[in-house]
Amino acid sequence: MAKRKLLTRRDFIKAAGVGVVAAGVAPTIFIPRYAHGASKELKILVWSHFVPRFDKEFYDKFAAKWGEANGIKVTVDHIGLAEIPSRTAAEISAGQGHDLIEWIAPPSQFEPSVLDLGDVVKDAEKMYGKQHPLCHRSSYNPNTKKTYCFIPGWTIDPGNYRKSLWEKAGKGAGPTTWEDLITYGGKIKREQGIQLGIGLSQELDSNMAARALLWSYDTSIQDARENVVLGNPKTVEAVKYMARLYKEAMVPEVFAWTAVSNNQALIAGRASYILNSISAYRSAQKEVPEIAKDIYFTPALKGPRGTGFSCEHVIYSYIVPQKAKNVENAKKFLLHLVGNYDQAMYYSELYNSPAFFDTHIPSGNRGYAPVRGAKKLRDLHNAWFSDDPFALPGEAKGKLAVLKDAEKWSTNIGHPGPANPAEGEVFATFVLPNMLAGAARGAKAETAVAEADKATRTIFAKWREKKLVGGKV
Repeated sequence: MAKRKLLTRRDFIKAAGVGVVAAGVAPTIFIPRYAHGASKELKILVWSHFVPRFDKEFYDKFAAKWGEANGIKVTVDHIGLAEIPSRTAAEISAGQGHDLIEWIAPPSQFEPSVLDLGDVVKDAEKMYGKQHPLCHRSSYNPNTKKTYCFIPGWTIDPGNYRKSLWEKAGKGAGPTTWEDLITYGGKIKREQGIQLGIGLSQELDSNMAARALLWSYDTSIQDARENVVLGNPKTVEAVKYMARLYKEAMVPEVFAWTAVSNNQALIAGRASYILNSISAYRSAQKEVPEIAKDIYFTPALKGPRGTGFSCEHVIYSYIVPQKAKNVENAKKFLLHLVGNYDQAMYYSELYNSPAFFDTHIPSGNRGYAPVRGAKKLRDLHNAWFSDDPFALPGEAKGKLAVLKDAEKWSTNIGHPGPANPAEGEVFATFVLPNMLAGAARGAKAETAVAEADKATRTIFAKWREKKLVGGKV
């Protein structure tokens, strides 16, 4: 059923760059034809999950069982992240292929070629309660009034820190502000020889960290109305901060990091703090248990005026191509997935968080020990983060408790506006990491910001001409 290729998230982001829609049909890409008889078939294309057991123990079996119960032949194809953009473009260009395609980030550039899934969101909200705002802003274009993808879940991006190192530096509870990374992270580097792990490279985690920093300094790429506002004094302030942080607490290798570098550094004992999902911690549990027991978590760090936001790490975005032949089956499957997202949470080892927190937990065998008193996904979310079912023997309890209210301090690419195609291109071309890296290497902060602002305005103007982005400047 599934052919998997393990590719890095950096490969994916690079492949998701500008112009992917015009990629055409590559001769080496095999595109399965849509089957006739829409009521009897459903073809799904998804990327291979970062937690291998999710695909093997949950998703594939879940899809097959749903198909059997509804008299529908369901085919699930898994491919590497880097292949999703070109494969999507090829299938849309050919007008044949899968009925559902899952992305790791909002595929807003494909809006003209996919169906409006606003009716699925409305049905889901009637059945399961309101969708999380960050998921709404990552799937709905307020200019065209179109819901170009459907999002059943997302991934939290907290801080991961080594408690023993921070205790020796006098801050055992870990950092709470960005300035703490300089004060205590710098002390750890000087006295214990271990650096911070925040990337300044062209990769996913560097992109996420850059956005979190700007938001916490009360600035952003765009405002709520999609006007470009990057070139302002608060951005300069944030860039100057990053130059100081690099000098005090980091090393040159962060300029060449890939998306796995911070994970690897933390697990190898070479990083005191990183910004990442809990996947780094889960890997440490399996590979270096003693390091895992020393890893703890922080919510979004606060900036100089008390603001603190982090960027959701992964957002599960499903699109339905306009020429899909099994549209109704695709919509029914998405609703069924939302209704069973407790299993998605469990089999991802809490990597997946729900987009619909008020969903009631179905009865029957769920594949995990029942949680007393849990009636909704929010109950499970809180219970599991309070008492991690995947904690190692002897490991401290409650390490994930700080993530229970992550929906309050997590936001979407494009904050405080929507995740529009212009924001997607700024993300794919690494405008923000390049800006921060330039200043860290010695460029004047004002110059780095001016260059990034100019590049951003050019990108926004292009998409605004296509009437897919709002704002005027």
